[in-house]
Amino acid sequence: MHAVLALETSCDESAAAVLRRNDDGRIEVLASQIASQVEEHARWGGVVPEIASRRHVEALPGLIAAVVDEAGLALGQLDAIAATITPGLAGALMVASVTGRTLAALHRRPFLGIHHLEGHLASVMLGEDPPQAPYLVLLVSGGHTELIFVDVDGGMKRLGRSHDDAAGEAFDKVARLLDLGYPGGPAIQAAAETGDPTCFKLPKGRISLPGGGFHPYDFSFSGLKTAMLRTVETLRQTADPLPLADLAASFEQVVADVLVKRSLRCAEDHGVGQLVMVGGVAANRRLRQCMLERGQARGIAVSIAPLAYCTDNAAMIGAAALMRLGQNTGSTSLKSGVAPRWPLDQANALYATDPPF
Repeated sequence: MHAVLALETSCDESAAAVLRRNDDGRIEVLASQIASQVEEHARWGGVVPEIASRRHVEALPGLIAAVVDEAGLALGQLDAIAATITPGLAGALMVASVTGRTLAALHRRPFLGIHHLEGHLASVMLGEDPPQAPYLVLLVSGGHTELIFVDVDGGMKRLGRSHDDAAGEAFDKVARLLDLGYPGGPAIQAAAETGDPTCFKLPKGRISLPGGGFHPYDFSFSGLKTAMLRTVETLRQTADPLPLADLAASFEQVVADVLVKRSLRCAEDHGVGQLVMVGGVAANRRLRQCMLERGQARGIAVSIAPLAYCTDNAAMIGAAALMRLGQNTGSTSLKSGVAPRWPLDQANALYATDPPF
């Protein structure tokens, strides 16, 4: 049995959690808390890095004390301390990284620097029926939209990606266009509840291949955003008020259609019978329903991260750390820094004797 304290401060959520892997191999969340900064950043329509870093410094000590107390474990009883060290906002990442490395040194425990996207991939393991590799993952969040194949040995290979904004960024920008507020995902979902998803015909962006045709798995949302802008501009000349519900529902449906269709096609083309969906956008009700229904119709088993662990949280970082401990990957050097960007397929380098950054 292993137990870890996990910290997450990669963007605008301060989070801490304590998890353990039980004798039966299942991962249990003993305590998990998040201090959200959404209301503060909503004033600016997006995350302000300097504000985020300051709020992390203020919130993290209290969060750590709370989860350790709730879990009933002293820091000295833990097997490791984990923290997100890449990718993310550099200043924000430093808060959890420095805190985690300091606690690890003080209590003489291994430190595991976790790749944020690996945390999202591990979030599905916090559900009641976690999947078994191999499987295909649709990682769809505020900053990333990727299709990643996870092999039985834990190896990861990217098979598809977005060439411009991630789906979550598209939600934020369209919500701003419609004056629905920030963050865009929940705002558009709420507005779309009474809307007609077939009201407006919107493009399903594709990526051209150099030799002709289109990439079967990659994504693009720039054309969709432009189409929404032009539609809204036209409507503002003729409609008062704007049909916000229909606009939101039509946009939401196109995003869901594109993500589901290309994900299932990728799984079928590669002979993968199981699809996993994780990330903040995976909390969207329309997307979850479409993926489950269409996956079942095509004979592909679909597993989705629990709603509580779709958006940024420390429990997913702890789950990734426990999986690393089980694989005997090793620990991260206390000399390691942080990196705003680092490829997921090079995550093993985070546990090398000489840190990559």
